Amino acid sequence: MTEQIQKPLVILKRKDVEARTKLSRSSIYAAIKANTFPAPIALGEKSVGWLEHEIDAWIASRVAASRNAA
Repeated sequence: MTEQIQKPLVILKRKDVEARTKLSRSSIYAAIKANTFPAPIALGEKSVGWLEHEIDAWIASRVAASRNAA
């Protein structure tokens, strides 16, 4: 039987998401509203974060889309 190693979930704050995606805050929230960007998860009453693997997948999908458009 093969044992799978699970990576721990990493949560990114908005500033980290902005740095990784090069999107502004307003662009991120507009894309969330348009269902084209991962939604954040609630961390507290006034705090949200994004799952790193979802942001990585979104970036990878943008790269794939730009390569297929050429």
